[in-house]
Amino acid sequence: MAILFFILLSALLVSLISFVGALTLFLKENFLNKILLFLVAFSAGALLGGAFLHLLPEAVEKAGVENILKIFIFALIGFCLFYILEEFIKWHHHHSTRHTGEEYCDKGIHPFSYLILLSDSLHNFLDGLIIAGSFVISPITGITTTIAVALHEIPQELGDFGVLLYGGFKKGKALLFNFLSALLAVLGGLVGFFLAEKIGSNIVYLLPFAAGNFIYIACSDLIPEIKKDLSFKKSFGYFCVFILGILLMLAMKVYFIE
Repeated sequence: MAILFFILLSALLVSLISFVGALTLFLKENFLNKILLFLVAFSAGALLGGAFLHLLPEAVEKAGVENILKIFIFALIGFCLFYILEEFIKWHHHHSTRHTGEEYCDKGIHPFSYLILLSDSLHNFLDGLIIAGSFVISPITGITTTIAVALHEIPQELGDFGVLLYGGFKKGKALLFNFLSALLAVLGGLVGFFLAEKIGSNIVYLLPFAAGNFIYIACSDLIPEIKKDLSFKKSFGYFCVFILGILLMLAMKVYFIE
């Protein structure tokens, strides 16, 4: 049971990283508004970097090259499912507000805010599974994996928090929902510990599914937001931060994961 304790403790510590967004509470409103789109750009880069540099390669490595078609099918399923979910959320939002005369673009919460929470929940659940699996192998492997996951989560959680603010959430609500989403890592740790033998190799196909989620959110929702500004100076700045998000995920892969 000592292993279970360390799994849950590690998953909880990783979940607490979601409060990194609390740093923005000390920023002035005007300054926060100026950097929100930079956080959105950073998150887009981090999501794509996570999908193409972490999740998909890891899925290929664990499932084998012979299953690469199956891996990309699951990635497409993840992409298409989020497309359907967003369309449903948009329809539901319009249906619930048309009698009040509210316009979607001006009021309420953007659908991609819910998608980022759903995608992050799945990602955190996977993190919990990975942490559990690594501790089952050995305590040293578990600690190393936890550190790697934590380093990966810091930029992503900061970016996700910025996306939630940009999407219409208040600061306190964004922090709360981001933390609740992060707690799925604890559930993943529990599932990974008790079902380690039964889950077996099938769990690997959740990785490309999550990658498809990340790709959809980044390309369909976040990148279009940072492309709305016609100012070359701002657009170039957003692009640089976007690339920074990708490069950070690459650095995590090269220096902390491998």
